[in-house]
Amino acid sequence: MRQALLEQPTAAQPGPQQPGVGPVRELIPEKATTLEKVRRQLKALERNAHGAWQVLKALASTDHPLLAHLIPMRRCNLACTYCNEFDNFSKPVPTELMLRRVDKLKELGTSVVTISGGEPMLHPDLDAIIHQLRVRRVVSGLITNGYLLTADRIHRLNRAGLEWLQISIDNVNPDDVSKKSLKVLDRKLQLLAEHAEFHVNINSVVGGGISHPQDALTIGRRALELGFSSTVGIIHDSSGQLQPLNDEERRVYHEMKQLEKRSFTRVNSFQDNIALGRPNQWRCRAGARYLYICEDGLVHYCSQQRGYPGIPLEKYSVSDLRREFLTEKPCAPHCTVSCVHQVSILDSWRAPQRPAAPSEPARGLVQIE
Repeated sequence: MRQALLEQPTAAQPGPQQPGVGPVRELIPEKATTLEKVRRQLKALERNAHGAWQVLKALASTDHPLLAHLIPMRRCNLACTYCNEFDNFSKPVPTELMLRRVDKLKELGTSVVTISGGEPMLHPDLDAIIHQLRVRRVVSGLITNGYLLTADRIHRLNRAGLEWLQISIDNVNPDDVSKKSLKVLDRKLQLLAEHAEFHVNINSVVGGGISHPQDALTIGRRALELGFSSTVGIIHDSSGQLQPLNDEERRVYHEMKQLEKRSFTRVNSFQDNIALGRPNQWRCRAGARYLYICEDGLVHYCSQQRGYPGIPLEKYSVSDLRREFLTEKPCAPHCTVSCVHQVSILDSWRAPQRPAAPSEPARGLVQIE
């Protein structure tokens, strides 16, 4: 459930200095006062306690979502070539609608809500949405490209009650595939190390047209140097499906796995098969344990398979959760969407699934162009 439950940051493992990457001497442990360190430690304990409670609740009942992705803004300030989750024109979802969606997710018993996009930091009332999650006692997360982070913006996220943040960095130097580079974002990472009171995870990637797979190791080591956790992801194709890795990409992938092995949140062994181009046999609980709520307020299986169930969130009920919990997903064997795999692991031992009943709507899923 990607940093949302119990997280234990991995110990730093220094790596080689890269051009454009700040020196390790700027790390937060040398700058933070004793009071700041104590406050951060207390917040980490609170996050872990909250996460432990959510795990216990998940084991006790299957009638509530563990993780929901909530989209307040489809527009993005970047245009990564592999991404099909953004546009360059959409307006932000009205704040009143977003707050109502938060309340509905709480009503459904949702454990964790991750705000993503597009670029969610373009939404003018992002802090109010995060604060509403805090008030409702829902774990709040944010996935951002990091470009809009400043010291003041990080302090505002602290005050709003954000519990974890993730940035995906694709390369060391920007190229035609992605501008989410360590060279551009390293100063933003230093600001997070200095000011953030929430957990920070840096995700690096292999596959999907990334030109220099070894960049993932540089990014992962830099994340650990700064005191963050580090993960690696295999980039899916345009429909969220499996893309096997070449020999060099597999080598980098396995080295990255060694960097992330100590954290509870690295429930991602499914990627071992993906790296080899093999399908996974698992019970996808999308539509039940995981919900993807688009900017129009519709519930979908995930970001890559939009179109079903397609029910407005305000009408989503426990009966919908129970139906989808038991429904087999035809796209599951070759799925690379890690958050859905991760939340489904808790229920892998129970409730075998069945194909959708003939009376249910057609299973054709909308793949986003």
